[in-house]
Amino acid sequence: MNKQEYAIEPDFSPEKRFTDIKNKVEPEFWRKKKLEQMNKTEWELLCDGCGKCCLNKLEIKGKIKFTNTHCRFLDCKTCLCKIYPHRFEKVPDCRDIDLRAIREKPRWLPKTCAYWLLDNGFDLPEWHPLVSGRTDSVHQAHMSLQNRPVISETGIQDYENYIVDWKDL
Repeated sequence: MNKQEYAIEPDFSPEKRFTDIKNKVEPEFWRKKKLEQMNKTEWELLCDGCGKCCLNKLEIKGKIKFTNTHCRFLDCKTCLCKIYPHRFEKVPDCRDIDLRAIREKPRWLPKTCAYWLLDNGFDLPEWHPLVSGRTDSVHQAHMSLQNRPVISETGIQDYENYIVDWKDL
């Protein structure tokens, strides 16, 4: 791969999806709709931008173990994918967060994931950007990968050596 493939997309902006949100979605739509009823904009807004779904995971004896290694396309400052619109083309094993993935057993999404929380009858936490009104609230609450000891998957061979047991996973 050439260096250009690792560059952040020119129009990449973590706040872009929250721009003019009042004109895009109904207030507190997540409390009024089931996941199956949400449109693409509402679905995308549920992502809090924590980056935890981009951590590599192992299944050991029927349980998912998270590692502190992340996809090479994760921007650790924003905790968002650098190539989001093209992620499935460039990363064949990248998982789409859809209803099947949310309900998959064993659970591979972090326990703080908005999709998982809502599907299991919980509300969004106070630090979620849709609740707080700020995209950085997930980082301020220390619920993202920002400032955590994470490393890129590039060159990693024995993922077992990188298993972490963080309480929010």
